[in-house]
Amino acid sequence: MPRRRLGDVPMKVVYLLGAIAATVLAVVLVFTVFSGDVPARHAAEEQFAGVAPVPTVTATPTPSASPTPTQAPIVLPPVPASKTYATFPGTASVVVGLVNDERTGISYPKLAAPWQAVKSPSPFSAAQQVGKAVVPHTRIASAMLPGDAPKKKPVSDADYRAIAAQAVRWTMRTQFPKGATLAWTASQRLPVGKGWTLGYKVTYTSGGKKRQAQAMVTVVEVGKTKPAMLMANMLDTDKARWPDLNTLVQRVRPL
Repeated sequence: MPRRRLGDVPMKVVYLLGAIAATVLAVVLVFTVFSGDVPARHAAEEQFAGVAPVPTVTATPTPSASPTPTQAPIVLPPVPASKTYATFPGTASVVVGLVNDERTGISYPKLAAPWQAVKSPSPFSAAQQVGKAVVPHTRIASAMLPGDAPKKKPVSDADYRAIAAQAVRWTMRTQFPKGATLAWTASQRLPVGKGWTLGYKVTYTSGGKKRQAQAMVTVVEVGKTKPAMLMANMLDTDKARWPDLNTLVQRVRPL
């Protein structure tokens, strides 16, 4: 068989051989240039081999619930249908004027020192107090009945008595420490106008000691569905002020 010379080889074969040679050369170059990376990559794999991956925790959906109240409902003892406010022994504070609370529509005594008017009485419309404003503290304050207005305008003594009990429940929640209890000391009509007064003795714990306070709430009909409210708390540290409760109960009036 005659030998083929280079010129007799087809061009397709030449191109194929050239491509194969280029591929082999490229592979050799890759291993030569990047051979130093292999130990480093292997060391990295060894470094983290003992660390277990953090398992993915899938949260289990919980059914939506109603909002949890911040405090348990305050349960009051049955309100007496009638109980006259007893007179506290001692000398009551001097009455130096009247608090004409036009926002609520009631009037009641303004008392001399140590009572002082509160400049910013919010959430009340007017207030007097003895000492610093800490809870609990000795305070007299007026405002419209907290919360929603009654569905119907109260007309009977029983209606006003029930509304006064609602106001007392509010004062127990906002004016005294959690866990305070009460005993009724009075339940009677207003001397003038429509409304009702409830008196009560509050027992509570402060600083690890059992304390007591005398308090009252009066709700007054002022021509609206919602009545006005006058409340007063007198702590046992201000026991000399307890006779002032009698002054308030006897002289609160609608404007």
